[in-house]
Amino acid sequence: MDLPLQGALSFVRLVAACCMVVGLLDTGMYVTKCLLPKQPAPVLQSNNSKPAVRTEHTAPVKISPIAVNSIPFVAGVVILIRAKAIANWISDKLE
Repeated sequence: MDLPLQGALSFVRLVAACCMVVGLLDTGMYVTKCLLPKQPAPVLQSNNSKPAVRTEHTAPVKISPIAVNSIPFVAGVVILIRAKAIANWISDKLE
C-alpha cells in the first residue's frame, strides 16, 4: 500500500471513529438526562414549619431524539465499513 493511500485510510478511520464517539455521547447524554431524577425543590411554607419537598418528574425517553442523536454513529459505522473505497477516492483526488 502506497503512502498517500495509507494516510487517507488512517484519516478516514479517524473521522469514522470521531463520528461514532459523537453519536454515542449525544445519545448517552440524552438518555442520562431523561433517566436521572431531578433534584427536589424545597418549597418554603410558614414561619416555623419544615419546608416541604416537591419532587419533580423526569422527562420521558422519546424515540425520535434518540434516532436523531444516533445519526452520527450510524454515519461513522457506514464510513468505517466503506473506509477502503473512500480512502481510494481521496488518494485519487490528491494525486
